[in-house]
Amino acid sequence: MMRRRPLLRTAAIGGAGYLAGKNAAKNAQPNIPAPAPQPAAAAPGPPPAADRLEQLKQLGELHQAGVLTEEEFQKEKQRILTGG
Repeated sequence: MMRRRPLLRTAAIGGAGYLAGKNAAKNAQPNIPAPAPQPAAAAPGPPPAADRLEQLKQLGELHQAGVLTEEEFQKEKQRILTGG
């Protein structure tokens, strides 16, 4: 008569169920709630004078090198001076 091994059979069935569940969880879409909207930040003010001066110097160098056209130079210069 053949001897039965109920503990071994239970372990095999449980192991297969564990792997199937683990695989299903890995392939499932995570149920993560959407992040709460952040409050709008206040509009930044004009940069400090030292930063604006440095930006103007860099802008002038780009214009001198021919990277910027006269129109682009004037537009960017106005943007830096008005702080916007």
